[in-house]
Amino acid sequence: MRIGLIGAGRIGTFHAATLSRHRDVGSLIITDVDTGRAQELADRLGETAAPGVDEIFTWGVDAVVITAATSAHAELIGRAARSGLPVFCEKPIAVDLQGTLHALAEVDAAGTVLQMGFQRRFDAGYVQAREAVRSGRLGRLHTVRALTADQEPPPAAYLPVSGGIYRDCLVHDFDILRWVTGQEVAEVYATGSDAGPAMFRETGDLDTAMAVLTLEDGTLATVTAARLNGAGYDVRMELAGELDTIVVGLDDRTPIASAEPSGPPPADKPWTGFLDRFGPAYEAEIAAFVEVVRGERANPCDGREALQSLRIAEACELSRQEQRPVVLGEVTGVRD
Repeated sequence: MRIGLIGAGRIGTFHAATLSRHRDVGSLIITDVDTGRAQELADRLGETAAPGVDEIFTWGVDAVVITAATSAHAELIGRAARSGLPVFCEKPIAVDLQGTLHALAEVDAAGTVLQMGFQRRFDAGYVQAREAVRSGRLGRLHTVRALTADQEPPPAAYLPVSGGIYRDCLVHDFDILRWVTGQEVAEVYATGSDAGPAMFRETGDLDTAMAVLTLEDGTLATVTAARLNGAGYDVRMELAGELDTIVVGLDDRTPIASAEPSGPPPADKPWTGFLDRFGPAYEAEIAAFVEVVRGERANPCDGREALQSLRIAEACELSRQEQRPVVLGEVTGVRD
């Protein structure tokens, strides 16, 4: 199998290394807007660098992995679809609903595969949480608390193209909430703060955000995000039911400290970032994509899943701006 990888940044480099050592992947063609960076990565892995995106589609590949800048995702998905190629794409498809819907329409028209990169679905803790909810072990689920906190904020240049904290960061929590509970979000109420570094105010973004979500079965969920969590990278989910309560992401590397005299000591080596925390999950999602391309399994996370999470993010942004609850039915992406 020959795979084309577009984008040799941090996550692209990780995926390229995973693919290069996969037993069912014979070779990679790697390209990036920075041709030197693509060549360096290809040389390091013993793979082939391409001078541009065109070569990915003319040199003969069996599938495409998109880890390029967000602004290029929708166009590249469409090009892969028109070429009849299965594609894996890091989230998001696009930062707006119109762009997302257009790309999905191209995939549907071509009848090709689009697998989205929501790696938490492949994390062992979230898999166990899903099983606990679905098996009835927790009883009636009444409360979910989810959080994502970055140790350090992203570069200032990234903020204007990120889509904002709900679309860029909390979209992972929205996706995993749906996946673990099996429920859709019915209503949101969101708020946020830009009281941190000036770059957030200058770009109209937030450094801290929160939303209360009501699921269709009445379960209540809170999701919070913070861009500056000096203790470390912290991603957790608590699920409380009438019979039991469980936590995802609580281990000896969780960057929290107990205020109780008899509580556990702070983590010696707290998580520092998403690749550190979710490395095995990223490897598993790429392995799953190879299996999808080979026809050995169904698509574990198609583009419609990304659309639903983006709709929740859009509802949160609308709620924050208008300071009111927003029903998901208000967010369709279809213009009048």
